[in-house]
Amino acid sequence: MFKLFPACPQCRTTHFIAFLKKELYCCNRCGYLFRLTAAQRLGLILDRGSFNPLAGPAVEIDPLDFPDYRAKMREAQKKTGLKEAILTGTGQIKGIEVAIAVMDSRFIMASMGAYVGEAVCCLIDLAVSRSLPLVMVICSGGARMQEGVISLLQMAKTSASVARLHQHRLPYFALLTDPTTGGVTASFAMLADVIMAEKGSLIGFAGPRVIQQTIGQTLPEGFQKAEFLLEHGVIDLVLERREVRPTLERLLLLHGKRPYPQAREES
Repeated sequence: MFKLFPACPQCRTTHFIAFLKKELYCCNRCGYLFRLTAAQRLGLILDRGSFNPLAGPAVEIDPLDFPDYRAKMREAQKKTGLKEAILTGTGQIKGIEVAIAVMDSRFIMASMGAYVGEAVCCLIDLAVSRSLPLVMVICSGGARMQEGVISLLQMAKTSASVARLHQHRLPYFALLTDPTTGGVTASFAMLADVIMAEKGSLIGFAGPRVIQQTIGQTLPEGFQKAEFLLEHGVIDLVLERREVRPTLERLLLLHGKRPYPQAREES
């Protein structure tokens, strides 16, 4: 994903990739957080080698026969090496087993269509059947327009699955990253027991211009940034990237989860 000497999009500082990786892909000059792939996210959160992917759901790729959609899907698959915009499975955090999903913004801006919605529901079914806590790392441009109303239906579908998880009293922790918008924000992203966000992340439903035109009022600067949402009680925590894994460890322990006795020590 990154070149040998990537430049920070915010301050244009050039970084050597090895040093940038050591800093968890955070600019040491301005603090900008580079966007990560799903695989990189899993590597930062889970114990090494503990991820077991869940087989993807069998759904119709192009239910509406939308022009050029199949070609766009093939292009995204070739670019990312992923089948779709989300990776799901199980893994361990400090020896504690969790059900985990990570979205990848490189895949059609991690928009939610039938596949993403079904993958979330299948993962929650797995969490319920095995009594596992759920961790989701979320980013999205919203519902996928190429699937029309089918993509919008995923909002209700995933929300119902999260309600089922709550009925079984299993914890759900969501980490919102830049950007988290549209129908994903309006559904499972905001239904977690603890809603966290990486610092500076854009989080909202519609764009600022649309909202301003709709309500006819001038909006405060940065009203869709994670820090503003924390200040107004919409989310629970804003984290630096290096704080994410330790915070998840503490939350899992606070919710009564314990490591497997045979869990390997991290190398």
